Amino acid sequence: MLEVLIAILVLAFGLLGFAMLQTMSVRFVQSSNYRTQATNLAYDLLDQMRSNRYQASWYTDASFASGTVDASVCSRTLDSNLNLNSNIARWQCQVVQALGEGASATVLNADGRVTVGISWGDQRWEASDPDALTTFTLVSQL
Repeated sequence: MLEVLIAILVLAFGLLGFAMLQTMSVRFVQSSNYRTQATNLAYDLLDQMRSNRYQASWYTDASFASGTVDASVCSRTLDSNLNLNSNIARWQCQVVQALGEGASATVLNADGRVTVGISWGDQRWEASDPDALTTFTLVSQL
């Protein structure tokens, strides 16, 4: 009888460890998803700038602070004659929809050297500081 109780205790600790492993795995997968979204969005804006080099300096208007873009009023227009401002507004909405209302972006263009920085709150990494921001920065030459 004592051996059965010890076996159940060992099994319980093993299952508890497995549950903790699953919890950590889900946490890291969601954080990885946010990083992938930020990477894709930064490359998307950079590709828009490359395809429109004559107006590339105007894409610095894509910068926005946290809380200034309302995702609930965003719409994806299917107009074939999209202008620069609608492209920027659509990109800003995509950032907020993918990374949350606390997301922000910084776009700098210094003589063709473009820096796109996207920040978002990733509370999974820093439990003691839930307002800590994670930032992805992409630097490229046009």
